[in-house]
Amino acid sequence: MIPHYFLYEEAASKVEPSFLHIEPIPVRSGHHNWTIRTHTHPDHHQILMISKGGGAIEVESVSWEVSPPALVIIPALTIHAIRFKPGTDGYVITVAPPFLQSALDDAADLVDGFRVPARFLPQQIGRDIDLVGLFAALEHEFVWSAPGRRTAIKAYLQLLAVTVRRLLEQERVRPVISAREAETVMRFRELVEKHYRDHPSLDVYARKLGVTAARLNSCCRMTTGKSSLALINDRLLTEAKRNLLYSDMTVNEIGAALGYADPAYFNRFFSRNVGLSPGRFRERMFSSEIRAAAG
Repeated sequence: MIPHYFLYEEAASKVEPSFLHIEPIPVRSGHHNWTIRTHTHPDHHQILMISKGGGAIEVESVSWEVSPPALVIIPALTIHAIRFKPGTDGYVITVAPPFLQSALDDAADLVDGFRVPARFLPQQIGRDIDLVGLFAALEHEFVWSAPGRRTAIKAYLQLLAVTVRRLLEQERVRPVISAREAETVMRFRELVEKHYRDHPSLDVYARKLGVTAARLNSCCRMTTGKSSLALINDRLLTEAKRNLLYSDMTVNEIGAALGYADPAYFNRFFSRNVGLSPGRFRERMFSSEIRAAAG
């Protein structure tokens, strides 16, 4: 059975389970040989900020490698385990969803940012976001029982939620993906490279990969922002353009080499995706090369 905790291997009665808790990563992980075994938090979200070191976080059987600065969202009920590198530093926030919703005034777009596992690495975070300062300020308010403590903590939570929301917006273009999804797409691309001239159906590709066509399409969209069919078409178009530019093959011969028995169908496919017929594309590219050479 997967253990349930509020804080790892600690009874909830020692803390404020309806509020929030934040502590530096070494406080707990250092005492457990930098290894947090598989567990879940049934009533709390966790937000990790790694400023030094790194490691691997297993989320629902998918392993995420993290390096600083990194931000990780682990929603309530998510089964996870962590293997930090010795000396890793940063912070862990454990927060009750009702308190988070209250702090965010029930703003659905901000609250939703904590309901799906997510990982943000240095290339997503960039240099303009001061995560270390934000978490350090929140921890300061947490341990410093000064007037307005809860209000200040809510304010920092709001800033953190806005940061997460904006990072997620960026990831709609380049989503954070799991190792399993990345491997599926990599294997799909390998199959496409072998068989794109034969035009197998998406169902055939999916069966070879041991997934459904819908799952394959989802993996492709999450990894590349394109559907599985679009990736196949991209490969066909790349080969068509190469042949148009660097071979003496006729348009009909190029279509036949790409598996199109009907020249008209190849012309329609190319024109629909490129905006020019194959012949016109070849003419325009040659004209451009001539002008560049003359200029």
